[in-house]
Amino acid sequence: MTATEDLNAQPQAGGVTLTVSSFGYKYGPIVEADWVADARILRNPFWEEELRPLTGLDEPVRDYVLQQPAARELIARLTEMLVWACARSGEHGRAAVHAAIGCTGGRHRSVVIASELAGQLRAAGVPTTLHHRDVERPDPR
Repeated sequence: MTATEDLNAQPQAGGVTLTVSSFGYKYGPIVEADWVADARILRNPFWEEELRPLTGLDEPVRDYVLQQPAARELIARLTEMLVWACARSGEHGRAAVHAAIGCTGGRHRSVVIASELAGQLRAAGVPTTLHHRDVERPDPR
């Protein structure tokens, strides 16, 4: 098999279970995470007065984040990378992988991206659990 054929292959999860977590950088990283992605590259719903008290679990925040082309691209790129990483991890006998998605407070962008990412990964055949570490922290106003 050539390198090009290998890159184009559709890897399976390889028996690995993936945890996807959202978190807020201002509360510290998730130290047990194997992979960390930063959602602070996206526009922040926190600065929209009507969205600030909501979280990424609420439809208006979800819509605000996902209408950004960069958000959809981030989800697609992370999905592809994590499907590949889980397959490679399974080849080396790992049973679990943890991916963490961070934003400033862990209430808006990271929650949306982690939720959408988990759905995409499940659809790709990767057994995935979802955890939102900081979504319930109080509004900092």
